[in-house]
Amino acid sequence: MVSEAPPFWWTKADWRARALWPFSWIYGRVAGLRMDRARRASVPVPIICIGNFTVGGAGKTPTAIALARAVKAKGLKPGFLSRGYGGSLDVTTVVEPEHHRARDVGDEPLLLSREALTVVCRRRVDGARRLVAEGVDIIIMDDGFQSARLVFDFALLVIDSRRGIGNGYLVPSGPVRAPISNQLRHATALLKIGDGAEADALIRRAARAGKQIYEAEVVRLDDGSLNGVKVLAWAGIADPEKFYRTVRETGAVIEETRSFPDHHHFSEDEMSDLLDRAAALGCILVTTAKDMVRLEPGHGRAAELAAASRVIEIDVRFDDPTAPAKIVTSALSAARARKLREAERK
Repeated sequence: MVSEAPPFWWTKADWRARALWPFSWIYGRVAGLRMDRARRASVPVPIICIGNFTVGGAGKTPTAIALARAVKAKGLKPGFLSRGYGGSLDVTTVVEPEHHRARDVGDEPLLLSREALTVVCRRRVDGARRLVAEGVDIIIMDDGFQSARLVFDFALLVIDSRRGIGNGYLVPSGPVRAPISNQLRHATALLKIGDGAEADALIRRAARAGKQIYEAEVVRLDDGSLNGVKVLAWAGIADPEKFYRTVRETGAVIEETRSFPDHHHFSEDEMSDLLDRAAALGCILVTTAKDMVRLEPGHGRAAELAAASRVIEIDVRFDDPTAPAKIVTSALSAARARKLREAERK
């Protein structure tokens, strides 16, 4: 899977998208058949899959955290399952935040592990079985919707309201991971994040197909102390512009930005450049929680950059505060029905 989307994916389709269309047709054909026909493994606990239609970030990780909190509020034990993008470990691993680094398990699993038991595994079926063995009551998958490896009891597709599905073309002509019709067929609900209009057409299409529609917004968890402060904002995430908008909303004055690829591991020169440039501009460094975990445990310039940078924390807040609990309840009900069907077939 592509980890860094080329800019033309997010603008009106041009000659590059059209030139690559034959490859996209093949890619889409394979991806759609896999989603529809692959044999999916079943596990004895409910699985909620948090996915998105496109390559790149749409808010899956904070959404997964919000659902884990809803699971815990019901007195149940959640467990996160991640492929561990950006990590190097190729074995099923329970993430230990005090022991593992982002280079080992990936940055998103480290963030998730602060909230609940987290397993990373390239083979999602093995990872799910490990979580069952660890005693979780519900598995929350961070991504993996198109992988077609597991039976989902609730599939929530997150879509950014400003980016939508980009130019609407399939990889490599655009950011779409599989034909929209196939993806909608396997989705339970959509979650629109933000107040933009780029996702509205797809939301209407999903609603006509009988899919549940939820809405949420990204909220800052800051104390207002950056208001009027000059900052150098840096980020290595799929959509850095989203982060820069959040920084501006704090009232901070962005003097300069530095963007890096998603899941990027910083070199000594890059870290030195950020520190030196901020000093030259007389700015405070600000970044994301996901970027900060890639600096930990910090040594040398990484420790300096971590100490010098302020994290702007965010959260996903559903318009309907009861929505996360409703999603969990739906997943529990669907899992009970699934297990009854499986028992009848035996």
